[in-house]
Amino acid sequence: MSHYDNILEIDSNLDGSGLCIGIVMSRFNLDVSEGLLGACTAELTQLGVLDADIVLVTVPGALEIPIALQKLAASDRFDALIALGAVVRGETYHFEVVANESARGLVTVGLEYNVPIANGILTTDDEDQATARMAEKGAETARVAVEMANLVLTLDEMDQSTPT
Repeated sequence: MSHYDNILEIDSNLDGSGLCIGIVMSRFNLDVSEGLLGACTAELTQLGVLDADIVLVTVPGALEIPIALQKLAASDRFDALIALGAVVRGETYHFEVVANESARGLVTVGLEYNVPIANGILTTDDEDQATARMAEKGAETARVAVEMANLVLTLDEMDQSTPT
């Protein structure tokens, strides 16, 4: 933490040491999902998260991700969760339903269980866009998960140290 103009500022913390991270990955558009996963786990390792502290669950598609996240969150075992998948626009309205409802589900679970969830569900017009974005988005979700896990832990510590 640092002080800026007499304001306590909580700095970003990307140290993943000791954090336990749960990942839920959709098997639909599997090549893209596995690309996201590879980049994500490589970045988690780079940030200090141990392989033994990462749990991977796979589900059929993006709409199934929130229920798996909910079960992981309810275990109270994870410092942060990550959702990975790809929703590629088709010729029907189904794209909007899947994109919107999966995102809503992630937010709902995160708020209900007070656990950070990094959204790595790509929503693209075509598979080429998804492929082009998967490496950066996968790594980004790892950074978001670690930073937000550390922020929540810091805020919890501050809350516990505040006299009532």
